[in-house]
Amino acid sequence: MEKKRRGLFQRFLDGVEFLGNKLPHPVTLFAILALAVILISAIVSATGVSVEHPGEDGGTVEVKNLLSAEGIQYIFESMVDNFIGFAPLGVVLATMLGIGIAERTGLISACLRGFVLSVPRSLVTLGLVFAGIMSSIASDAGYVVLPPLGAVIFAALGRHPLAGLAAAFAGVSAGFSANLFLSATDPMLGELTIDAAAVVDPAYAEGMNVAMNYYFIAASVFLLTIVGALVTEKIVEPRLGKYKGDYTEDLNGLEPIEKKGLIWAGVSLLAASAAFSLLILPPDAIMRGEGGKIVQSPFMSSLVPIIAILFFIPGLVYGKVTKTIRNDKDVADQLSDTMASMGMFIVLAFTAGQFVAYFTESNMGIVLGVLGAQFLESINLSGIPLIIGFMLVAGFINLFIGSASAKWAMMAPVFVPIMMQLGYSPELTQMAYRIADSSTNIITPLMTYFAIIIAFAQKYDKKMGIGTMISVMFPYSILFFVTWSLFLIVWMLLGIDLGPGSPITY
Repeated sequence: MEKKRRGLFQRFLDGVEFLGNKLPHPVTLFAILALAVILISAIVSATGVSVEHPGEDGGTVEVKNLLSAEGIQYIFESMVDNFIGFAPLGVVLATMLGIGIAERTGLISACLRGFVLSVPRSLVTLGLVFAGIMSSIASDAGYVVLPPLGAVIFAALGRHPLAGLAAAFAGVSAGFSANLFLSATDPMLGELTIDAAAVVDPAYAEGMNVAMNYYFIAASVFLLTIVGALVTEKIVEPRLGKYKGDYTEDLNGLEPIEKKGLIWAGVSLLAASAAFSLLILPPDAIMRGEGGKIVQSPFMSSLVPIIAILFFIPGLVYGKVTKTIRNDKDVADQLSDTMASMGMFIVLAFTAGQFVAYFTESNMGIVLGVLGAQFLESINLSGIPLIIGFMLVAGFINLFIGSASAKWAMMAPVFVPIMMQLGYSPELTQMAYRIADSSTNIITPLMTYFAIIIAFAQKYDKKMGIGTMISVMFPYSILFFVTWSLFLIVWMLLGIDLGPGSPITY
């Protein structure tokens, strides 16, 4: 019976992989979508469809024909601006300049190893999942550092190394939208959400900030840490059984030079944080807004460069202490390497930028938003069922399109206006998307780092394949999705803001 279940599940996974591989590359996909918007705008414009503008009294909106003379002129004249103006482009690249130094000098790796190795054995699983969740500060660095480290730790403790790898992978990937601090993901998705909200209500969008989900994602850290640890110890590790391989590992601590580097990096971080606090904490601080406001202030608008600086300074200090940085040429080389690694994102930004711009210019976002809201209202789907339905759709799409920013660039212009028309804030829509996206990352073969995780796992099990890896990670995905969704529902019922100045309702 067990073999039959494995066979059916394996065929299901084969089908997901087959269909996923049939999709074009995200760069190509956005180019196709941009062309589709141009063609559809011409067709819909010819039908004369119009709706009442949700943000204007009595105003009507029609779809603009991008194949008209005016539309074609716009396409060519705006192409460069669409690329440069793509919301996540500048914020991601600027943030990665700071994170890149911290990663390439070895600071992030040392921090993660030092934390996990300092945790008592009884709390190792909790510590590993927690470290994985917190590693999202460093964008994708956790994928490379934590899973192999988790396997090493479990092997050294006489536990199944694949259970350690799975716990770390679950923390890094499924917990990508939970953190005690803001990360590059927040401005990357936040800017897209703000742009989508501006289509319906520019005034509301002006009051939004990239920390719109901070309260919820910070609270989620503790929930996901507990759930991830329980799944590892109660489901995954018993299912894997006793490790019968011949691989053993001796766990080595931090080198003295690494410890010294961490100390000085911590001192520099505290000094930088103290300096920034002087710009915001005093009642008359220069980074406060009108009337001493903090939520709507230059400080909140400057989170991207602040995050970059708070990574750059400790990274630089750590590099100088550990000799991974000897002069300014080393700094320039490491910054250059970081930007080189962002090449695919930059190419993606070009085609995605065209799609987003064309979608906005054609007014299709407003029209679809109003019509979609009317449809959902007509079938009486609202409230919690609506949010859950949206999350299921987002999770399904994630099985085929791995990039969180790529998916949200495609979905935000459609779903944010729909949800706003039904009375739900853009901040809530973004958080629902982040839960669905993060929870399903670990079971999609098309996720960028999935192949790397399998390569790590094959060190301990030569026969490890896609189906086996997904079967190991599936319990994490299901229980993360269920418990995290319930947590969001409770949050909604209590009416607690999702972040600074970020309500549940619109």
